[in-house]
Amino acid sequence: MNTTTSAPTESATPLLPLDPALRDELYRELRQMAHQRLRRSGPLTLLDTTALVHEGWLKLANGSGWQGLEPGHFMAYAATVMRSIVVDYARARQTRQRGGGATHVPLEELPTLAHRDDEYLQVHEALNDLERQDPRLARLVELRFFVGLEEAECAEALGQSRRTVQRDWQKARALLWDALND
Repeated sequence: MNTTTSAPTESATPLLPLDPALRDELYRELRQMAHQRLRRSGPLTLLDTTALVHEGWLKLANGSGWQGLEPGHFMAYAATVMRSIVVDYARARQTRQRGGGATHVPLEELPTLAHRDDEYLQVHEALNDLERQDPRLARLVELRFFVGLEEAECAEALGQSRRTVQRDWQKARALLWDALND
């Protein structure tokens, strides 16, 4: 796997038609976001910071949902993309553990890996339920849980006051706690 730490270079047809300086800054921010998320979650089988950023970069490049977004809203959109990648990896690993990949996994590692995948998938399902109830709270949870942003960073990304983010975070945590403990 290529573990380069620089933004994809310009080609004949750039995937993201951005100014090179802006593209490099965006790449650095996405890399930091991915690193924070993965540092807290532990290893995710072949998914490292670079892989998560590059996969996210490709999804962003192939989609149009990001175009015209303010920088803070773009980061929230990127958080959603990274969340979907992490959840897809967790699902794929669960499938492999049930025999889909038929690779050897030491028995002592299996409970830890399965627990982490189950945890991600449970949070993902609870977050989908929360999104149906209150999309704003769901966006905040994505930024905090899947990206690892602090309250001030979330406030900037969502265009809200820090106090509103604090209240929303308390409410979102309570709703998720209820959903995860039913």
